Amino acid sequence: MAKKVLALGEVKDGELRNVSFEAIGAAQTIADGGEVVGVLFGENLQAHAEAMIQNGADRVLIGESSELNVYVTDAYTQALSKVLDEESPEGLVIPHTSAGKDLAPRIAEKLNSGLVSDVVGVEQAGDEIIFTRPIYSGKAFEQKSVTEGTVFATIRPNNVAAPAKDESRSGDITAVDVSISDLRTTIKDVVKKSTGGVDLSEAKVIVAGGRGVKSAEGFKPLEELADVLGGAVGASRGACDAEYCDYSLQIGQTGKVVTPDLYIAAGISGAIQHLAGMSNSKVIVAINKDPEAPIFEVADYGIVGDLFDVIPLLTEELKKVKTEA
Repeated sequence: MAKKVLALGEVKDGELRNVSFEAIGAAQTIADGGEVVGVLFGENLQAHAEAMIQNGADRVLIGESSELNVYVTDAYTQALSKVLDEESPEGLVIPHTSAGKDLAPRIAEKLNSGLVSDVVGVEQAGDEIIFTRPIYSGKAFEQKSVTEGTVFATIRPNNVAAPAKDESRSGDITAVDVSISDLRTTIKDVVKKSTGGVDLSEAKVIVAGGRGVKSAEGFKPLEELADVLGGAVGASRGACDAEYCDYSLQIGQTGKVVTPDLYIAAGISGAIQHLAGMSNSKVIVAINKDPEAPIFEVADYGIVGDLFDVIPLLTEELKKVKTEA
């Protein structure tokens, strides 16, 4: 049955995150031929709204407010609640990012609905929408469907296909009133450590280092390889604990969960806590001197050798390929 489904877009540092388009893809499946409505909050949103329409939204609602430029729980909860009251959709999709994970349960409580979180697959089966999500740190998967109320889900980046971009698509872009009041918290400034490069949670290629990199300097060859591949650099908790890099790069059960197209694990043994954060990557390449390292059990390709010998060779060969292309 056709439904109206809202897809919340997420703007970070002035850029519309790719998971916003993936949310539209999930919303299209849920809508089953119905209307997909994009939602954006912040300032200077016109270009982002047009991008959402070109990538599958039928129309977009924009809530312009300086108080929504940076995610604040109360502000976003108020703004999205107002939109939901006005639109009364049958479905809602939110990115499973740090902001989405904080916002979604609060919205679910206001809607008095269930919530299927961290979804990695959405498919239609007859009259039902089946959501697939990982459990037990990615060791197994479960499938869920919503039998009543609002169909509400958060989707993990890099898992649900985004619709193909069509620059000829058009749709209404409407401003909505999202006046915010009685905030318990306001953010005056954001100070963050700059990791540079590609956003780790949305990167298609990740080069990650573990204790085997031996030092902060040991990450430089990994950074060079990631730069050639147009990817991001990540790390195991061991490397972060050893102060080889910042914790913002940590991948694993207590860090970021990533699902890139290519994951290169250099000097990472493969502890279960790390595997929980990257084992669903599409292709895994492991580089380790220890042929018995657990990481080889999940790797699609394994290289037994010193990462300081292997990584520079890979980087040089890839540079040659790019030059020839």
